[in-house]
Amino acid sequence: MNEYHMITGILGVGLAFTIFYLIRRDHLYLGDGLFWITVAIAALIFGFSPTLIDKLARGVGIAYPPTLLLIVSIAALLIKVLHADILSARMRRDIRRLNQKISMSKIDIAEEN
Repeated sequence: MNEYHMITGILGVGLAFTIFYLIRRDHLYLGDGLFWITVAIAALIFGFSPTLIDKLARGVGIAYPPTLLLIVSIAALLIKVLHADILSARMRRDIRRLNQKISMSKIDIAEEN
């Protein structure tokens, strides 16, 4: 096992512990934490068994195995960013609707007086 494989595995374990700590302290929602736990587990698996990525790359038809990691990583991050944008748009919509309801309630209270 190469030194960089060991470092990748250790980083995966460290990331997993950090994510669990953040979820436990309520600094990170469980849904978001599950994504990052999956990333940490993948780093751990690929760090401690580097031949797995070679076999996967050969199975997909990619000649240079690290390319597969880059492609999957970029795709995962794009999905995460898209999900974050969807949640942001949903929150903005909900805040706008809440502000409208508050304004309508203020108008109703003003009319009663």
